[in-house]
Amino acid sequence: MNDQRRILFVLVVSQVLSGAGLAAGLTVGALLAEEMLGSTTLAGLPSALFTAGSALAAVVVGRVSNSYGRRPGLALGYLTGALGSLGVLVAAVTDNAVLLFVSLFVYGAGVATNLQARYAGADLASPERRARSVSLVLVATTLGGVVGPNLAAPTGALASSFGIPSLAGPFLLGGTAYGLAALVLFVWLRPDPLLAARKLASVAPEAPAALRPGLSLGVTVMVVTQLVMVAIMTMTPVHLFDHGHGTGAAGLVIAIHVAAMYLPSPVTGWLVDRFGPVTVSVVSGVTLLASGLLAAVGTGVALLSLALALLGLGWNFGLLAGTALITDAVPLETRARVQGLVDVSIAVSGTAGGLASGVVVAAVGFPWLAAVAGVLSLAILPAALPTIARTREPARS
Repeated sequence: MNDQRRILFVLVVSQVLSGAGLAAGLTVGALLAEEMLGSTTLAGLPSALFTAGSALAAVVVGRVSNSYGRRPGLALGYLTGALGSLGVLVAAVTDNAVLLFVSLFVYGAGVATNLQARYAGADLASPERRARSVSLVLVATTLGGVVGPNLAAPTGALASSFGIPSLAGPFLLGGTAYGLAALVLFVWLRPDPLLAARKLASVAPEAPAALRPGLSLGVTVMVVTQLVMVAIMTMTPVHLFDHGHGTGAAGLVIAIHVAAMYLPSPVTGWLVDRFGPVTVSVVSGVTLLASGLLAAVGTGVALLSLALALLGLGWNFGLLAGTALITDAVPLETRARVQGLVDVSIAVSGTAGGLASGVVVAAVGFPWLAAVAGVLSLAILPAALPTIARTREPARS
């Protein structure tokens, strides 16, 4: 128990740091690309590069963690993100667009590592407290995510004093934060949670993986919730602008959405531990359906704020329930590698949701996008039925 508390404390500190680095870079990536290129044509490319880089990094971090432990895997991921930040600074000073895009791809490693750190919180947690442990790691990201964007102006001024373009300033914070997160994990994440869990399992062997259903459901839940969330969230500011609202209104709605994505994590973790991840997965699908239907009929700030809050909450339900399902379903010998591949699926589904959302809105409008995405979330329900049936069968026997 003492080891688990120490591990959670170290993970929380690293997540606060990495959350600040992540949010700071994402805040100005598109603006920096637009400034350097003198055009908005490729201004959306940084987001795609973050996602592509995070997908590749998820595989690498997962494999390194599986072979050598969480400590070197997570530290390597954050260190790579720090190197990407340094590359962005050099690209901004030298006005090298190619280096900028390569560096943004590398910077995506920090995004993947920030997400994968949640798994480390579950390695040594007892089954009845596993989701709550993951929730603490997730909610810590929010603290850094709030600080990071608010430091964009000060870091921009600091960068200008060194002759660096001001829009690259947040990457000073990003690189420093990622570097410190890597240092914290490498020095203090001891014992390594995954290796310690394997050592404990050698004394008290796990149940065979075949007796622990839930892998396919866990993947389905996280992929569907990510696709639905990104699709609706991406086009909501455009929908608000189309109905006469300004950037302040769009910022408020998105801020409420992001808060709902992370802040409920401790409560969601308790719900998963108390009622089981399958039940919370079903609740996730229903919540996302309600969000999509509300967004489809909403044109005002109040109703869209409620819709986006439910969207964030449904995503939170799905992420924590899916994480618990996968952690329970995969044996320790291959757990980190499989978790990395799952996060690749999440990244790809998010990219697909973002790309498809613009096409759908251009063709039939935002209300149809929101309604169809909401209905799509119901795919979680039939996916959950076989798992529910399998888990009830031993009880009846």
